Amino acid sequence: MTTFDIDRIRADFPILKREVHGQPLVYFDNAATTQKPRQVIDALVHYYEHYNANIHRGIHALAEEATARYEETRQKVADFIGAPGPECIVFTRNTTESINLVANAWGRKNLGEGDEIILSTMEHHSNLVPWQMLAQATGAKLRHIDIDDEGRLAGDSVEQLIGERAKLVAITHMSNVLGTVNPVRQIADLAHAQGALLLVDGAQSVPHLPVNVQELDCDFLAFSAHKMLGPTGVGVLYARHELLESMDPFLGGGEMIRRVGLEESTWNDVPWKFEAGTPNIGDVCAFGAALDYLQELGMEQVRAHEVSLAQQAMRRLSEVPGITIYGPKSDEARGGVVSFNLEDIHPHDLGTVLDRHGVAIRAGHHCAQPLMARLDVVATARASFYVYNKEEELDALIEGIQAAVRLFRAPAPTRT
Repeated sequence: MTTFDIDRIRADFPILKREVHGQPLVYFDNAATTQKPRQVIDALVHYYEHYNANIHRGIHALAEEATARYEETRQKVADFIGAPGPECIVFTRNTTESINLVANAWGRKNLGEGDEIILSTMEHHSNLVPWQMLAQATGAKLRHIDIDDEGRLAGDSVEQLIGERAKLVAITHMSNVLGTVNPVRQIADLAHAQGALLLVDGAQSVPHLPVNVQELDCDFLAFSAHKMLGPTGVGVLYARHELLESMDPFLGGGEMIRRVGLEESTWNDVPWKFEAGTPNIGDVCAFGAALDYLQELGMEQVRAHEVSLAQQAMRRLSEVPGITIYGPKSDEARGGVVSFNLEDIHPHDLGTVLDRHGVAIRAGHHCAQPLMARLDVVATARASFYVYNKEEELDALIEGIQAAVRLFRAPAPTRT
C-alpha cells in the first residue's frame, strides 16, 4: 500500500457511512461515477448560498464573484493536465459532449470521402458512435485497431492502420472494461507522422493517473468531473489553441457571440465560443474543489494506491474456481479496473447477490458492446477502485462472490 491515510480520506466522504441492506457500503463502481468528499459538497452549497449569479455578463458583486470562481476552475483544470493555458479548456456537460463537439465542430469541416478515422475495438460507445455518425455524414471510413489476448492494442495493427489516409486517431487512454493503459504518446507520434490528429478519451485516465497533455502530445483530450470526485454535468475538452481558433461553434446562442445582427453574427474568443448559454456554474465551481483535493493527494499516489488494490483483487479473485479475469496482468499496463466472469453465473445475478452484501459493482456491457463481442461474452462483472477504497473491502467482495457460487452452483436436490 501507499502512504495514504485511508481513514482520514474516508472520513471526508459522508456516503461511506451509510449501510445497504444492513451491510456497510462497499463502493466498487468508481469507473461509472465516484463519490464526493465533503469539500466538494460544501463548495456546491456555498455557491448557491453565497454567490449564485450568472457569469460574464453582470457587473454586480455576485456576478463578478461567480465569474471569478468559474474561471479559476478553468485555470485549475489547465494546471491539472499540463495545458499551456486556460484558453485551451472548454467546459461541456461530460466526456460524451466533448467528443461530439470535436466530431461536429472539427470533423465536419475537415473530413471527407475516403478519409480515415482510426479507433480501437475497446472504445466506449462515447468514442465510437459520434465517429460512426460523422463517417455517415462525410463519407469518411472507420478503421479499428484490434486487441491481443491480454487486452492490449495489437502492436502491428496500430502501425498498419495509421496510414496516409488517416486524418484522426481517437483512442481511449485507459479502457473502462479491461483497465488497459494504452501507449498514447507512441500513438501520437505515429498519427502526427502521417499528418493525422489524436483525440484521447481520458474519462478513465485523468481521474486515476498523472496526465500531461504536452507530454502526451495529444491534440484533443476529453474527460468528466463526476469520475474524479466532482459533480455530474461537467465535462472538459482540452484542445490545442490553434485548433479551437479554426473550428466553428458547436452550439449557437448567448455568450458564444461577439456581435449579433438580424442576418449574421460573429463569434466570441475561445474558449467561450464553444460555451453557449448559461453554463453549469455551481458544479464547475465545485469541480475546482475536487481538483484541489486530488492535487493534495498527488496523482502518483492515487495511481499507486489503485494499482495495489487491483493487483490484490486479481490475486484473490484468481483463487475462485471457474473465474475468468480480463485485461493485462502487469502493474504498468493497467489501472484500477478489474472485469471478470464466473462460469455459469450471469454478471447481473452476481451483481444482485453482491448488492445484498452491501457491495456495489457494475454488471453489463459497460457501454462497450463491440469489446464484449471481441471477448465473446454478453457482459462482465466489474469492480473499480478509487482513493477511498481499502484492502479490507476486498473481503466483502470475495465473501459476496462465494455466496453467489454457493447459491447458483448448489447441487440440485435428489428425488426420493
